[in-house]
Amino acid sequence: MFIYFKLASMSEENINVKEILDFYILSGVEETCGDIAFSCVKKDVLPKADRKIHSHLAFDTKEALESAYDLCDRVSSIDELKTLVENFEGCSLKTTALSTVMGDGNPNAKLMFIGEAPGADEDRIGRAFVGRSGQLLDKMLASIGLNRENCYICNILPWRPPGNRAPADAEIAVCLPFLKKQIEIVQPDIIFALGAVAVNTLLDNTDTISKLRGKWMEYKTENGKIVDVMAGYHPAYLLRTPAQKAKAWSDFLRLKKKMEQTTC
Repeated sequence: MFIYFKLASMSEENINVKEILDFYILSGVEETCGDIAFSCVKKDVLPKADRKIHSHLAFDTKEALESAYDLCDRVSSIDELKTLVENFEGCSLKTTALSTVMGDGNPNAKLMFIGEAPGADEDRIGRAFVGRSGQLLDKMLASIGLNRENCYICNILPWRPPGNRAPADAEIAVCLPFLKKQIEIVQPDIIFALGAVAVNTLLDNTDTISKLRGKWMEYKTENGKIVDVMAGYHPAYLLRTPAQKAKAWSDFLRLKKKMEQTTC
């Protein structure tokens, strides 16, 4: 996110720099553009062509990504991975989140659910899918005879984006090794991706959830295992659009059938 501002009405002695920087960080700002503030509100005020870009709040994504993969190679359990992620400093989301939210449920389950990112309740409590979306997911699981003891639930991101904004591509890229490592450790037979961000990140697609939902696809783990993948609507979307719950129900029936076939 980039932000352009003008403090013409404020004198320098009235400016609290710390409060301003705190506001930018909580707003998800990652770049500051130039040493002199300017406003883009008026059409005649534009940045100069020679203005330099300063990236004091941005991380080197490539370096952070390499570090994440290197660290993941050193762990072999969910508990070890959790400690690693809690101490990881390569993603700016950690500076604004209250908690590092890892997976919830059974780490030995054959069914894994993957969402997008923690929400406000998850960030406050430090546990995946405990807010309204999580409560709906629990009901959806119960409708096909499952609960959290039968599955492992996690997100693409272990940290909540400020203001519940959509995660940036760089943030997803840096956190992807942690997701892949969770899949490698849990070794599920089936993954149910909740929403477009989850399935597209996992399978490197750009399709809409309406096009992908209800279809069986495949994901190959880092150690070569082929996992069946289905995508469906995120519970948060279903809370906003109850009319789509019928389609979600049909997706869960397909999931139940696949699980019965897998265990036979």
